[in-house]
Amino acid sequence: MAISGRGDTFLDHPRAVTVQHPGELLTAASILTLMRLRFLRAMHPKLSAEQLAALSARTLGHYDRSAEAFWEGTRDHDVTQNYEALLEAIEGPPPFRILDFGCGPGRDLAHFKSLGHEAVGLDGAERFVEMARAATGCEVLHQDFLQLSLPQASFHGIFANASLFHVPVQELPRVLGELREALRPRGVLFSSNPRGRDDEGFHGERYGSYHTLETWRAFLTAAGFTELRHYYRPPGKPREEQPWLATVFRRA
Repeated sequence: MAISGRGDTFLDHPRAVTVQHPGELLTAASILTLMRLRFLRAMHPKLSAEQLAALSARTLGHYDRSAEAFWEGTRDHDVTQNYEALLEAIEGPPPFRILDFGCGPGRDLAHFKSLGHEAVGLDGAERFVEMARAATGCEVLHQDFLQLSLPQASFHGIFANASLFHVPVQELPRVLGELREALRPRGVLFSSNPRGRDDEGFHGERYGSYHTLETWRAFLTAAGFTELRHYYRPPGKPREEQPWLATVFRRA
């Protein structure tokens, strides 16, 4: 037996579900996932359109002002483990069409291009977009994470390294759904985010949402993804010294 109903509808109207044939839409087990998400959303005050625009502008303004310093501080970070996690999960022969979601100044974009893949960047910070285009020669989309306009079924993989945590909790189901639609069938979404205790808010001038593995998994599952693997970073450290949660999910 399975339960039918879109995730957003269920979260807002828990009785708006109907019994369907096995395997159709959400499985019965997904009800627990949706209940967890509904509880989480109830614990966070709803943000208005004006508040969302303001927090996004504040965060992007910080990155625009500190773009050069950000580049100097991150250009030599070794994220080979994350590159391999995405590429190894994509099915079929390369080259792949990859969206670097939150590409920043272009470090990871340049790496994927160097491997022969068709790499496309996306960032909301205007200065990052300028830098990434100049550094890589790749197509780089200038789009706010909360106002995406992506081609459907276009990418074999999406690399969201240290970016999706900037999406407020109430907007995350919608944004994940848009990323899912941008992936080809069985495409792969890699993400790495600072983990937390399901809290959100400003840290300095940057807005972030910091999830546990269980909550992050629930969001991705409800959005139509299947988990392939997860791990914590940096490798080789005790868990309390691994602030980053990396996950690999496939479009179901």
